[in-house]
Amino acid sequence: MLNTTAIFVGIFALIHIPFTVFVGYHRARTGIQFFDGGDVRLLRKMRAHGNFTEQVPIALLAMAAAEATGAPRWVLLVGGIALLLGRAIHAFVVAKSGWGNGRAVGMVLTLFAIGWMGSIALFRALL
Repeated sequence: MLNTTAIFVGIFALIHIPFTVFVGYHRARTGIQFFDGGDVRLLRKMRAHGNFTEQVPIALLAMAAAEATGAPRWVLLVGGIALLLGRAIHAFVVAKSGWGNGRAVGMVLTLFAIGWMGSIALFRALL
């Protein structure tokens, strides 16, 4: 059973919906159908959404692999919480200003989560 991973998959699936809606709403409001049309606010929303969809799936796969190999729940929670915080911080900064220290902090937390859970999965699989 991948119970802990399922919880985080559910959380991130629900978070994904507003990202998609924010981009779609902005497109509908501005009439920009493709790309960013030179609209910096749309570009920021697109990048926040894009970065989320680029990073979250691999992190959740690493979490599932770690859980499938019998990693303790606390290991999964550390990775999942780091990922959740990292994605929230990153998205907020990208959507608001596009850059800043918070963006770097968000990526560090995200990459920590991916590396943490990926390493645990690999280590446990090779035992």
